[in-house]
Amino acid sequence: MAQSPGSAPDFPAVNLPPAKTIGGVVVLVLLLVVAMTAYYTVPAESEGVVLRFGRFIGKVPSGLHFKIPLGVDTVDIVPVKRQLKQEFGFGSAGASNPWQSTGRGEWNDEKSMVTGDLNAALVEWVIQYRIEVPEHYLFRVRNADATLRDASESVMREVVGDRTVDEVITVGRQEIEDEALQKLQALAASYEMGIKIDQVQLKNVNPPERVQASFNEVNQAQQERERAINIANGEYNKSIPRMRGEAEQRISAAEGYAKQRINEAQGDVFAFNAQLAEYLKAPEVTRQRIYLETMAEVLPAVRGKVILDEDALGGVLPLLDLDRMGVPGAGRADG
Repeated sequence: MAQSPGSAPDFPAVNLPPAKTIGGVVVLVLLLVVAMTAYYTVPAESEGVVLRFGRFIGKVPSGLHFKIPLGVDTVDIVPVKRQLKQEFGFGSAGASNPWQSTGRGEWNDEKSMVTGDLNAALVEWVIQYRIEVPEHYLFRVRNADATLRDASESVMREVVGDRTVDEVITVGRQEIEDEALQKLQALAASYEMGIKIDQVQLKNVNPPERVQASFNEVNQAQQERERAINIANGEYNKSIPRMRGEAEQRISAAEGYAKQRINEAQGDVFAFNAQLAEYLKAPEVTRQRIYLETMAEVLPAVRGKVILDEDALGGVLPLLDLDRMGVPGAGRADG
């Protein structure tokens, strides 16, 4: 049917749901939101920090918990039982901690340092830490992880700046790690960051690339010197005990020979004194006995003729039957 000009247009009728239906849907959605915001779960390695209207009211352990919904209670999950780390001058792939390392463009600035003797060094290091007091970690400082990175870099530059480049690159690494750990722990405690520093570990410590070849030559020379010293010490430790043993052996032999000679001399003195005592008692008898004993020792060793003095014998010779003692012509009759 044609509509006359100037009359109002006719719209189709719309069937609106009743007000009770709309109210029921709103209540259902509200109940669903309340149910979904009335509980939460804390992971096994974490603690929950509960806030009510933004104010800290307590901590809860891992597990399922309930809270006042609709944003009255909020919970921050803090990994208190997991060891975290931050890397400086480099970055490892697959890091779960967003503050573990910075962008690649900042690595060279982080590791470039000046030593105490005004030389340059490239120092890469790692700190390992744990969150010990969650409420301090969240509320005492603004962004505790970023503050920790700044504090660690400041401490490392201070410690490296107190040492020579040789100490930083070679022999002083352990001392640098220990001193940096102590200073960083003290700094974290003074800031009340709620963080416990477990370890500071130096990774790659190198001279700048332009002088790295010269430093490598110096290190090689030092290693050769140490090797020569070790070889010399080995020879010393091998030769000295042997020579000491030989010296002790010769000293012992000399002492034994000295004791032997002393004992022999003392024995001779004792025998001489005994003979002297007998001689003083009977000089002639003792003299004759000594003479006979001496002859008894000497004559058996004599080979050759025996000459007898007839005058000294005083008529003994005529009584000796020389013919029967093997003299030539023995056994013949006189005349």
